[in-house]
Amino acid sequence: MSLKTTAAGRVKTKPATLSKVGLLGGQPTRGKDFIAHVIVWLAAVFFASPLIYAFFSSLKAKDEIYAVPPTLFGDRIRWENYVEVFTYGPFLRYIGNSFLIAILGTIVVLVVSSTAGYAFARLRWRGREAAFVAFLATMMIPAEVLVIPMFILMQKFGWVNTYQALILPFAFGAFGTFLMRQFMRGIPYELEEAARVDGAGPFRTFAQIILPLTKSAIAVLAVFTFMSFWNSYLWPLIVTVDYSKLGTLPVGLASFSSQKGTRTELQIAASMISMIPTTVLVVLLQKHLIKGISMSGMGGR
Repeated sequence: MSLKTTAAGRVKTKPATLSKVGLLGGQPTRGKDFIAHVIVWLAAVFFASPLIYAFFSSLKAKDEIYAVPPTLFGDRIRWENYVEVFTYGPFLRYIGNSFLIAILGTIVVLVVSSTAGYAFARLRWRGREAAFVAFLATMMIPAEVLVIPMFILMQKFGWVNTYQALILPFAFGAFGTFLMRQFMRGIPYELEEAARVDGAGPFRTFAQIILPLTKSAIAVLAVFTFMSFWNSYLWPLIVTVDYSKLGTLPVGLASFSSQKGTRTELQIAASMISMIPTTVLVVLLQKHLIKGISMSGMGGR
């Protein structure tokens, strides 16, 4: 803080700027910023190193993958491994089934979770909190425990080896409802009251007022749900009989291992291909993901 004498002889203080004291972008913090960036980049490389090694392994021959000591590069780059992935089995069919199931399942989850979250967060009805606690308690039940009862239920409905059996059983989970409820509770009630004054009912208020304000939470739920359906392995393996017709991508990855042996190089190449959709989805919705997680009560607050 600097001093300045006025004409009246008084001493006038002049506050120092934040940049001068090194709090905002000043010269004293450049060294610390550089060190922080280096640490972040080193951490990123460290955590990405398995993926980097897996990518280069997908371009090797099978014997080179198991070579001791391991090497990052093979004798030559084998892009033909990625071509052979699509000729080894109905891999395009697996990708198409996974896309169909993941997209339809995500749509159903978004519709159910947003409406249920609105009912638990904004509507007042008797037993609301008790019902929400009971609904939330279902998250403590492991999915493996529910596999046999759900399979029996699918048999009763005649849905075994159908798309609806792959989509509907896990489309009504409590996680999405909890996420949407937490986000909707942060919306000011004055907006809803103003809508009522204008004559809007609950459905119109939900569709025109609440839902547009929950885009970030919807993006978070969409990414988590899409990844859950995309990476699901156990349930499609159990409820599907004709894998060549209804097999999903995780089940297709397991098909590279058979009694004749394991095509490790093709399995790794197929795994790298399966990562592309979820990676692109996360990158495109990154801004909404950060906002949605921080405002929905899932950001550690």
